[in-house]
Amino acid sequence: MANDALNLNPPDAALHIGTHGSDWLWAAFALMAFTLLITVVLNFMRSRGTRLFHQLAIIVLATSSLAYFSMASDLGATPIVTEFRGNGETRQIWYVRYIQWFLTFPLLLLSVLLTTGLSLSEIFTTLFMAIFLVVCGLVGALVESTYKWGFFTFGCAALFYIWYVLLWHAPRTTFAADGAFCVGFRITSSAFAFMLLTYPICWALCEGANVISATSEMIWYGILDCITGPFFLLFFLFKLHAVDYAAFGFTSGKYTDTAAMGRPTKAQEAGQV
Repeated sequence: MANDALNLNPPDAALHIGTHGSDWLWAAFALMAFTLLITVVLNFMRSRGTRLFHQLAIIVLATSSLAYFSMASDLGATPIVTEFRGNGETRQIWYVRYIQWFLTFPLLLLSVLLTTGLSLSEIFTTLFMAIFLVVCGLVGALVESTYKWGFFTFGCAALFYIWYVLLWHAPRTTFAADGAFCVGFRITSSAFAFMLLTYPICWALCEGANVISATSEMIWYGILDCITGPFFLLFFLFKLHAVDYAAFGFTSGKYTDTAAMGRPTKAQEAGQV
């Protein structure tokens, strides 16, 4: 069946993705959606109270699937006049991708950092830096003048902070369960930090300097998103499956959870009054 997305939703910029780019995006969407279904099944195979990391993965994969469905359909972009190499031509800037990252990047970080001994304030600060980074990338991509590189610099500064937390500060905290996930964290955080390095490089060559075509941009970003999304999450969940979930100290204050431990339910408390 031929891909008719670009005929049904014609591009509105001179420099836009081609049919091959849309084909690749449909393949990436299929991978995201398939991994989402696998994660949903794995989530229901776990007992209640031990599904936090799986549910975070479901949110990430559901958001990514929707974003890639949109981009494969040639929807979710706006034309912006290029600063370099375009002779005043417009290029597609995919704001739907930044909406995806705005939601998924902090959740990926949250999943990794919850396995460490970082305080909530330190985790929230790191999540803010992730959001700050994505916003800088979006605003910079939408700016037509050389001022876009100012936003790029701010974003790189936030990225350096995230690297510091992932590679230096978090590994030196006290891990739960006598460090049962310490090795797993070092592997996953190092891989995640390395992947984060490639995103600003891609941005500089695509939205920034207009060196790479729109189709090549989609292929590059798609590979990165597939690695940091489906492949990374499945590997992360695999490394976690043998760790005692209770060691992380994730407890609920709901009476439905605590009643089993001997605490009275609301109905019981009402009967005692």
